[in-house]
Amino acid sequence: MEAELQKRRSMYIEPATTRDELESGEASKNFDEDGRAKRTGTMLTASAHIVTAVIGSGVLSLAWALAQLGWVAGPAVLLTFSFITYFTSTLLADTYRFPGPVHGTRNYTYMDVVRSHLGGYKVQLCGLAQYGNLVGVGIGYTITAAISMVAVLRSNCFHKHGHHVKCLKSNYPSMAIFAGIQIVLSQIPNFHELSWLSIVAAIMSFTYSFIGLGLSIAKLIGDGHAKTSLTGTTVGVDVTGSEKLWRSFQAIGDIAFAYAYSTVLIEIQDTLKSAPPENKVMKKASLVGVVTTTVFYVLCGCIGYAAFGNDAPGNFLTGFGFYEPFWLIDFANICIAVHLVGAYQVFTQPIFGFVESRSSQKWPENKFITAEHAVRIPLCGVLSVNLFRMVWRTIYVIVTTIIAMIFPFFNDFLGLIGAASFYPLTVYFPIEMHIAQAKIPKFSFTWMWLKIISWTCMIVSLIAAAGSIQGLAHDVRRFKPFKTQ
Repeated sequence: MEAELQKRRSMYIEPATTRDELESGEASKNFDEDGRAKRTGTMLTASAHIVTAVIGSGVLSLAWALAQLGWVAGPAVLLTFSFITYFTSTLLADTYRFPGPVHGTRNYTYMDVVRSHLGGYKVQLCGLAQYGNLVGVGIGYTITAAISMVAVLRSNCFHKHGHHVKCLKSNYPSMAIFAGIQIVLSQIPNFHELSWLSIVAAIMSFTYSFIGLGLSIAKLIGDGHAKTSLTGTTVGVDVTGSEKLWRSFQAIGDIAFAYAYSTVLIEIQDTLKSAPPENKVMKKASLVGVVTTTVFYVLCGCIGYAAFGNDAPGNFLTGFGFYEPFWLIDFANICIAVHLVGAYQVFTQPIFGFVESRSSQKWPENKFITAEHAVRIPLCGVLSVNLFRMVWRTIYVIVTTIIAMIFPFFNDFLGLIGAASFYPLTVYFPIEMHIAQAKIPKFSFTWMWLKIISWTCMIVSLIAAAGSIQGLAHDVRRFKPFKTQ
């Protein structure tokens, strides 16, 4: 096992780093103990990455989710997911190094962590769950960004022609524009150079969350308390019995998606400086991220539900929950689009890194894959360009955009992604690796309650997935290409 880990570790040493350089005092200032360029991440940058990953399009659907679940189950589910997410993220943070959480060998990806602690077929299961989820998130963010971009056009249309006009716009041109931006940004070589983009995206997420919260409060004060209930939408009045059941399941999936960042936690932790220990910094960053987002979620979800009641739209900024002031709605939707530009990169860079590292390992002599070319760009200086990176990343963005054009359904897609990723990546693997790392005896008290948490979350994820699949099937049957979702 140790020999395999050392072999894998050597694959990640930067090409420019020689043994002599690593042994020199000067080189030690520029490189970490594994031969990689010295990491400079802090709790601030890690928290920014987390907030960028967590406070995303999910916040916009929480009023709808609470409308399905009601005042009792809605906030309870929100708080339960936040607690479980934080708890398992602390377990996952301790697995970054192996065998010990402070002085062990680094693991650069979620799959590496699972390989070190569990091994066997679980590594392939982890890769399937993680990268499948990351692809799904990229598709979901493309859909959401396009809806927000189109919402700007619709908002101005409503302001000009009146609220009774349908103002239908196609999402496809907006998806194409978003894809063009991502093709350019995807040439950023790796996760370590994304800090500035995450900070900008985090600021945008706070901005549109505050706007949505403020508009909900204004609506609540102006129009009074809308029709709400302890159990949410009323069977026989708002929905049928079967719709109530399926929508409740789907709402759970939406809330699960709203806390999805475990898929990139290890990659975020790999950007941190080694002192203080990465696991301690990551736990603090996770606490800051989860507490911050939970406060926003409870406020946006509860106040949004109070403002709109059981008729809450699936996305209260593009639904159309608000029409005026139109310029503020426009600004909020622009903030959403800018945020999702950064969030897309946070969730997609691990895929890029995985494919490129595996390709360079398999074909180390292929210059198309490994060669870096210095290109001078006006106002940007000299950039390192890799032809394989340019071609494959461009194709990836185009393919995910085409899939988004085929399935442009906001709430159902979010619910399905959340349900599919929450259990394996946020709960199952962190708990299993903690049990293996801490050598917890089988059938002991600690082992039993950890397993109960895991099994319960598995059932919840299956229920949420069923609701989202049913919702997607329903949307596909009634889909009209030029209707904004």
